[in-house]
Amino acid sequence: MSEPQPIRWWPGIAIGIISMAAIRIIRTIDVWAYEQTRSIAMLGTVIATILLLFVWWVLFSRTSMPLRAAVLILCGLFPVLFKYRGMTGDFRPIFEFRFSKKAAPALAGGGSSPGSSRPDYPQFLGPNRNTRIDGTTLDPDWKQHPPQVLWRTPVGAAWSGFAIVGDRALTLEQLGEEECATCYDINTGKLLWKTANPGHYNTAIAGEGPRTVPTVTGDRVYVLGAVGTLRCLELDSGKALWTRELTKDAGVKVPAWGFASSPLVHEGKVVVSAGGTDGRSLLAYDAATGEPAWKAGNRAINYSSPSLVPLAGRQQIVMFNVKAITAHDPVTGEVLWEHPWGAEWPAVARPIVAGDNRLFFSSGYGVGSALLEFAPGADGRLAANQVWKTVRFQAKFSNPAERGGYVYGVSDGIFACLDLKDGTVKWKDGRYGHGQGLLVGEHYLQMTEIPGDIVLLRPTPEGPHELARFHIFDAKTWNPIALSGDLLLVRNDREAACIRLPLAK
Repeated sequence: MSEPQPIRWWPGIAIGIISMAAIRIIRTIDVWAYEQTRSIAMLGTVIATILLLFVWWVLFSRTSMPLRAAVLILCGLFPVLFKYRGMTGDFRPIFEFRFSKKAAPALAGGGSSPGSSRPDYPQFLGPNRNTRIDGTTLDPDWKQHPPQVLWRTPVGAAWSGFAIVGDRALTLEQLGEEECATCYDINTGKLLWKTANPGHYNTAIAGEGPRTVPTVTGDRVYVLGAVGTLRCLELDSGKALWTRELTKDAGVKVPAWGFASSPLVHEGKVVVSAGGTDGRSLLAYDAATGEPAWKAGNRAINYSSPSLVPLAGRQQIVMFNVKAITAHDPVTGEVLWEHPWGAEWPAVARPIVAGDNRLFFSSGYGVGSALLEFAPGADGRLAANQVWKTVRFQAKFSNPAERGGYVYGVSDGIFACLDLKDGTVKWKDGRYGHGQGLLVGEHYLQMTEIPGDIVLLRPTPEGPHELARFHIFDAKTWNPIALSGDLLLVRNDREAACIRLPLAK
């Protein structure tokens, strides 16, 4: 009988050394177009390393059959012990242990005061749809005055956020095969009403459920589901007053990432992006009846919401579309100007006004940021001239905010500051992932993508100045946050919570 041969270690060692060298090189390269390129390169390296090590161990290591069988059994057990929970914003797969039970932060006693004079947060990105709250001053000392969890409740899957009016908090949820608009009492978390509509959007990468925020005007609520159903509901009861189907009105199919245009209500019209051709890219409906008011544009839809901005002396509705930025007259829908922008990848962030005739734009996937200046062209329409452009700041999923001539927000997963004057990135510091944020006075509330902490910062051109953080969720959190006075509403695709934040006295 021949002697057993020793284990052939050198191929495994060589694979490990090459893999570590490759990862080190990837980390040191500073010319990637965007952070996601680095993440994909690292992920590909790790996957290739695992596959090569598996092949070496099973076929070429000369180990005993029992040891090889053990590896095969462990590989087979992986899907039994872990479940796939989607992708991060950098396309990294998320696996969770199937049998884990994670403790939630303790609830505070009491609750908030019904009928208090808290300001409303009636739509996507706040009262002025600009990712900022003015007039509220946070107490930054979370050690002496920590945030309190007033309530938390399971919710249906969605990347929707909350709108807050009075004591009512409204959001969208996927419950079975129905897209539901839901209304909760902000003081207790009690469900006040639910209005369902048939529809179900779900993909492995983009996730499940609606991805817009309700808009509340007066006693009406306007909601848009991921499959394109636009509804007007009564605020008090949730009763449906009218319904439109964007797929029919614009002659389109449900887009790859779902309909994601949080409704804009302006002067009696509800405006949403539909992405149709033949003058049906942007649609406006009568807010009272749902009858079509106007339709315009020919650009395909993007993962963005319409913004009403003052520019060159007039109000304009500005939209990210596929490969272009388009501006419309809010009264007639007429296309006022277009500017080439980006590629086929989604663009999300709203534009930021940077003066009487300047707009700042930013998006991810290697596109970057630019400042555009507008002046009347030869045909009398506005023409855009690029003042500067940089790839160093890329608002991929989130919407940055402006204060004092500087833009603050997440750039491809890293918190950053950009000088609007010349496009200089003053700093990038704080890997919070692709979570959402909100500028509150001189402070910034930033939600981390994973696991779901709320971080308090005081950003200045000199640095981010992280002051504190508070743990809320144990899962991916992409949803926009909402603040009404001292009450912060946060959610992800599993649960929602109301956090009482300390205010300065």
